[in-house]
Amino acid sequence: MASRQELEQHIHEQLQVDRFKDYCPNGLQVEGRATIQKFVSGVTASQALIDAAIEKGADALLVHHGYFWKGESAVISGIKRRRVKQLLEHDVNLFAYHLPLDAHTELGNNAQLARVLDLTPQGTAGDMDILWHGETPRAMSGPELASHIENALQRTPQYISAETEIQRVAWCTGAAQSYIEQAVELGVDAFITGEISEQTVHIARETGIHFFAAGHHATERYGVQALGQHLAEVFGLEHTFIDIDNPV
Repeated sequence: MASRQELEQHIHEQLQVDRFKDYCPNGLQVEGRATIQKFVSGVTASQALIDAAIEKGADALLVHHGYFWKGESAVISGIKRRRVKQLLEHDVNLFAYHLPLDAHTELGNNAQLARVLDLTPQGTAGDMDILWHGETPRAMSGPELASHIENALQRTPQYISAETEIQRVAWCTGAAQSYIEQAVELGVDAFITGEISEQTVHIARETGIHFFAAGHHATERYGVQALGQHLAEVFGLEHTFIDIDNPV
């Protein structure tokens, strides 16, 4: 069992939260009961995940995508009201960690995606070291890497092809398609992220880089699981990861 405060403090220190300028508050977003024994982790604090956590009898919910994003209305109404009301009524804490969970060198989304795809990290770049680069397990063609990604993530990536063989890659989970030009500057053969934009296609084609949009949700399922398992081991807690399917 752990107190809410000691759990938050441990995560805060582990993820080095203070070094990130983020689009949302990282840490406790909705206060629930003071002590935690059982918690659920998931990618996004959707209504479906909240319902599943309450059904499990969770004291806390740990997510990558929480609430109170920069630029959104501060009014708690509609969907947000229903979600927050449900958490408060059942005394469930909501902890959310965004960029700190992307970047952590062991528990983070980029590190865990490298593990799942068998990529060898060699360095980082970009704002707050959010863009990772390294090598594939062997030289691959574009279709071979696309198949490898599909088998590992159980999701078919959207693929923009190039002519070169692939050995050096850059990756950043989630909606990081805007980092493609920084990936090009690193001299890699391919860039893997979660989403794709209209302009991404043209940049990929004109710079001759392979581009893979492997799914925002699919690329960010692993960091929160790793963090959850870490907390379970350190504090002796009961942890369950619940994957609410999302095709994006």
